[in-house]
Amino acid sequence: MNLSASYDYRLPKSLIASHPINPKEDARLLVYERKSQNITHAKFGELFSFLPLNASVLLNDTKVIKARIFGTKSSGGKIEMLLNSAFANNTFQVYIKGKVKVNSKLFFDENLQAIVLALYEDGTRVVKFFQNEHELDAHSLFKILNKIGHVPLPPYIKRSDTKEDESDYQTLFAKHEGSVAAPTASLHFSEKMFEELKKRFETEFLTLHVGAGTFKGVESENINEHIMHAEYFSISDKAKHIIQSDKKLLCVGTTTTRTVEYFARTNEQQGFCRLFLNPLNPPKRVNYLLTNFHLPRSTLIMLVAGFIGLKDTLNIYQIAVKEKYRFFSYGDAMLIL
Repeated sequence: MNLSASYDYRLPKSLIASHPINPKEDARLLVYERKSQNITHAKFGELFSFLPLNASVLLNDTKVIKARIFGTKSSGGKIEMLLNSAFANNTFQVYIKGKVKVNSKLFFDENLQAIVLALYEDGTRVVKFFQNEHELDAHSLFKILNKIGHVPLPPYIKRSDTKEDESDYQTLFAKHEGSVAAPTASLHFSEKMFEELKKRFETEFLTLHVGAGTFKGVESENINEHIMHAEYFSISDKAKHIIQSDKKLLCVGTTTTRTVEYFARTNEQQGFCRLFLNPLNPPKRVNYLLTNFHLPRSTLIMLVAGFIGLKDTLNIYQIAVKEKYRFFSYGDAMLIL
C-alpha cells in the first residue's frame, strides 16, 4: 500500500484519449458503489440517475491560461517555456526546454522578455517577465499569454494544441486565471447538464490553480517520502459553510477534493495546498467523488485509492481497460459513491 510500484497498471496507448467525446453526454461513466462493491457501466448523460439526492456539489472554477510559449535565447537558439505558477514579487516558476543559465535573457512575441533568476534540481526555473522594459505582474502577463501562448495540453497528448482545445480544455464555469492543467472531471459537463445540476443540487465553487506537478509520478519507492507540489487555493465563505455543515459532499474532481480536505484539516480558506491523499491519509470530509481515470503511480490514482483502497482501485482500473474506457484528461469518468 505504501510502495509506489503498487499503483502501477498496464494501459494500452490506444486508450489514452487525445480528443474529447462530442456530445459530452456520450462519454462513458463507471459507477462504483463502495457499500455493495457494485460496478455499473453507464453514460455521463445518466449521471443524475446515480447521484444521491441530498448531496451538495463542489467544483473548481480555476481557469487554464495559455501557459506554453515559444521563444529564443540571445544566441538565437530556440526554447519552449511552460509557466507553472506565480510567486511573490512578480517572479514565476516555469519549466524551460532548452539550456539556460542564471541571467539568461529569453525573447518572445509581443516584445515579451524573461530573465532567468534561478535554476533548481527538480527542473523548475524562476524567472521575471518584462514588456518594453516594464516588469509584469501575473495579471499583465496572463493578458499577453492569451495573445501569444498555447493551450498547455498534458504531456501524454501527443499532438499540437488546436483552436478547439481553447474551449475543450476549459470548464464552462472557469473564472479565476492561474491553472496550467484543467480540472478534468468538470470538462464532462455540457451547458444543459450543468444547468440541470444547479437546479437539482446545491452547488458552489472553490478555486485551486492546478500546477504541472499534477502530471508528475511518485518517484520515491515509499509514497510517504513523496514531496507534494504546492498549489494556490481559495475557498469562498459559502463553500466554507457547506464544508463545515453536516451535508453529504460530492466533489467534482481530485483538485476540489484536495482543497476541501485541506480546509477540513487546517481551517485555512486561502493559501497553498500540499495535501497528499492516499490510503495512508484518506479523505475525512468528502463523501462522493466524480473523477477521471488517472496515470499509473500518480498522486491522483493514490487519491482514488484513499477512497476505495488499493485492491479495489486496481480491480476497477483493470475492468476499465478491459471495457476499453478512455483514459486521462479527455477520457471517460468514474463516480465513487
